[in-house]
Amino acid sequence: MLSQKKISIIGGGNMGGAIAKGLIASGNIAASNITVTRHKVELLSAFADKGVNVTSDNNAAVANADIVIFAVKPWLIADVIADVKSNIKPQTLVVSVASGVSLAQLSDMVGRTKSIVRVMPNTAAEVGESVTAVCLQNTTPDEQQLVEDIFRPMGLTIVTDEAHMAAITALASCGIAHALRFIRAMMESGIEMGLTSRQSADIAAQTVKGAAELILRNQSHPEAEVDKVCTPGGVTITGINALEHAGFSSAVIKGILASYNKIIGK
Repeated sequence: MLSQKKISIIGGGNMGGAIAKGLIASGNIAASNITVTRHKVELLSAFADKGVNVTSDNNAAVANADIVIFAVKPWLIADVIADVKSNIKPQTLVVSVASGVSLAQLSDMVGRTKSIVRVMPNTAAEVGESVTAVCLQNTTPDEQQLVEDIFRPMGLTIVTDEAHMAAITALASCGIAHALRFIRAMMESGIEMGLTSRQSADIAAQTVKGAAELILRNQSHPEAEVDKVCTPGGVTITGINALEHAGFSSAVIKGILASYNKIIGK
């Protein structure tokens, strides 16, 4: 059971911090069973206040863990694992959040092929609204369940093969920034029309949230929902056409594919 495990998150930055917040919010594990590391440990004071163990000592964190989540940048993970490798217990479940780092590469870094997991959440994990892709290598059913127990309370969790990890990463983990930039643009239009910054942010965010809920609850195609609000000669279709004349859909697709191509090295 997850509640009986000790989890260490190596790298308490944006993503590692979001995972830690999601774990705490889930209530599935006591804060005292979570350790978060960061070079500047003083930046983890909010976690310490919640009862989480915080430290700058990666080796100590790894040595005491049943599950280690490496939430460091892709270009740092090899050095970080090399530094703590000798303290990773043979039975420890190793989870990586490093984008583009394959299971084979992780196996080489850790020095074993079993109990290796790649995950890719997004920063909405901290509010329980992430999309998390999970790719497993030589894990037991119990280990898979542990991974799902960690991330499912943080939002939609998808167990997938490694061939689809790059696409899900681009669409979900990079895509959240695209969605936020769209909300910002809506917000700025609201300000220009005379609304306050806070009013515009709340209205834009709730509008996008509502649109997403229509798709998820109705299991409908987005265009079907668009058709419901685009009356002939109306104001909505006028705005939609203006967006498309400016290349809106094409720009979004190009942006997501640019992230995808960066991940796969094109």
